[in-house]
Amino acid sequence: MMNTTNSIGGAVILLAALGLNGMAQPDPNWVDHDRQRPMAAAIDPGLPSTQDQVGKAPSDAVVLFDGTDVSKWVSMDGSPTKWIAKDGYMACVPGSGYVRTLQNFGDCQLHVEWAAPTPPEGKSQGRGNSGVFLGMDRYEIQVLDSYNSKTYADGAAGSVYGQYPPLVNATRPPGQWQTYDILYTAPRFDPAGKLLSPARVTVFHNGVLIQNNVELTGPTGWLDRAAYQPHPEKQPICLQDHGNPVRYRNIWVRELGQPAHHKEFTLADAILDSYIGKYEIGRNNNAEILKENGQLILIFQGHRFVLFAETPTKFFAKSTDVQCDFKTEGDARLLFISVGEDGGMKATKIK
Repeated sequence: MMNTTNSIGGAVILLAALGLNGMAQPDPNWVDHDRQRPMAAAIDPGLPSTQDQVGKAPSDAVVLFDGTDVSKWVSMDGSPTKWIAKDGYMACVPGSGYVRTLQNFGDCQLHVEWAAPTPPEGKSQGRGNSGVFLGMDRYEIQVLDSYNSKTYADGAAGSVYGQYPPLVNATRPPGQWQTYDILYTAPRFDPAGKLLSPARVTVFHNGVLIQNNVELTGPTGWLDRAAYQPHPEKQPICLQDHGNPVRYRNIWVRELGQPAHHKEFTLADAILDSYIGKYEIGRNNNAEILKENGQLILIFQGHRFVLFAETPTKFFAKSTDVQCDFKTEGDARLLFISVGEDGGMKATKIK
């Protein structure tokens, strides 16, 4: 077998098509061999990496780090990250904090390449520790130098931290590039916040299956087994600062499921806070913007809409085609609200 740090390509894409129970689900809208059924879109599958050469992401992937800059990553509060891009990799600066993507992702295929520091220092959880998180900072796939190094089983490289040890230890020596190919299914909650289906992950480490569609019991944690708390389906992807200068390269993600009508982003609190307030549309016709759990809420015509960021100024709701566009004209702070069509109502922020 070639010594590459490639994703396992066809196997990952095949598993991505499987249902939550591991069985492919036929589409009842088509008969077998239906000649009218559309063909799958053709893509360039990319190229594998080697230890010395960075590969190429599939043509339909969102590239999160291409080796040049960290523009698609920020600190957890949305401020610029102190992690650095150098020599084709992104390096954790110990003590600078976690980093997260600006863009949000739900169900996805995530490809990450990482390397533990060399020469190795420390032992157990103090040796090459970092982590890949889905769902913001909730669900961790452990990054650790587990090559000839002992630690607790559910904290080893490739573990679903604190819940599932890897099926095997496929770790390469420190300093060598390693890959995680992760299939993530986000948890689902009903409008009242009740869990409908848990998060699931399948993980390949250096091409070897180490987590087989496991069902997470809730957020991962060090000292407790926390219960699920409702959150949006799409959240940032995070990388952990655990005090070790772990390096990353060639990070990309393929969104799974139906194509999204809007991209989603998690903005800095300072941006969201600037929009909070009451807006006057006309006599006896006002709107209000609130913030709850890090998201804006629109109160309009007696209805409540949770807003999701598409850009730093444009937001949308998912329950109804309501869109909000924040603008500034001179000293005036404006909000344009549209429902189901372009244009919309102009509202002025009340000072």
